[in-house]
Amino acid sequence: MLKHIIPAAYEGIYYGLFMLVGFLIPFLLLRIFKNILPRDKGREFALNGKLSEGKPRGAGLLMMTSLVFVAALFVPMTLELIIYLGFIYLEMMSGYLDDISTSSWGRLKKGLIDLVVSVGISTAYCLYNSGRITLMLFGVSYDLPIAVYIVLATALVWGAINVTNCSDGVDGLCGSLSIISLATVFVLMLNMDADDEFRLIILSAILMLTAYLWYNTSPSLMLMGDAGSRAIGVLLAISAMKLGDPILFIFFAFMLIIDGGLSLFKISCIKFLKMNGFMKNIRTPIHDHMRKNRGYSDTQVVVRFSIIQGIISLALIGFLLSVAY
Repeated sequence: MLKHIIPAAYEGIYYGLFMLVGFLIPFLLLRIFKNILPRDKGREFALNGKLSEGKPRGAGLLMMTSLVFVAALFVPMTLELIIYLGFIYLEMMSGYLDDISTSSWGRLKKGLIDLVVSVGISTAYCLYNSGRITLMLFGVSYDLPIAVYIVLATALVWGAINVTNCSDGVDGLCGSLSIISLATVFVLMLNMDADDEFRLIILSAILMLTAYLWYNTSPSLMLMGDAGSRAIGVLLAISAMKLGDPILFIFFAFMLIIDGGLSLFKISCIKFLKMNGFMKNIRTPIHDHMRKNRGYSDTQVVVRFSIIQGIISLALIGFLLSVAY
């Protein structure tokens, strides 16, 4: 553990090394081992899905492996963090096994795994943290019964997994939005009584995603697949819980929710409520609507969605800082 090896007087060297290694490890892993990844077969129902055919898929395996390695090297580990990283890696592995499968896993199978991960994380959070929810936007706090908190947190984790997964359909989109979302959490945690160790996990993830974007910027050289997007969703949900205000997830992940969440909402209304004509003129995920119906290029989707999320994140940070001081 480098944190304990490098003297406190050289803390600047520690953080400089952390930033450098946190980027280089995933960058090199993705470059060296990309050929061991399965090849994308082209998604039949996705807009321009055939353009991805033959590209390395499932890069999330290398991304999350690098995240765990960098965290083990630089972050003082607690049992709570080990549990979180374990569940993130489990979600990644379920996505990766789906990525390499000859036939896509059914919704039931993936849903059950998501449920196990969601309940596990929610329970672990309650073991190491209070069940208090602080609504920062309204300046009030609530102490929830543990059972109620676990149910609500389970819904948050499950939703984050699937929202992020649905948003991974345009080169650079999921990675860019996730970086902005995680950076928002990182800044907010700098101005509150949050665990320093978890802040370093967030920073590790930002560096890892930045390295991935080197290869995923349009036209992409590789795809994170379910292995990456689903694991990122787990991390975003944990981040909202560690902020103490899960409601903030709506704001720091707003464009991920709009892009992927509306897709889930539309499917649910059609399948369960039999509303067959619901949102018939809106193609989901929304990134497909903007490309097909509005004529956006992939680059326009990524940049414009990122700009919107960036403005919302800055407004959120500004408002919460003004309330705090």
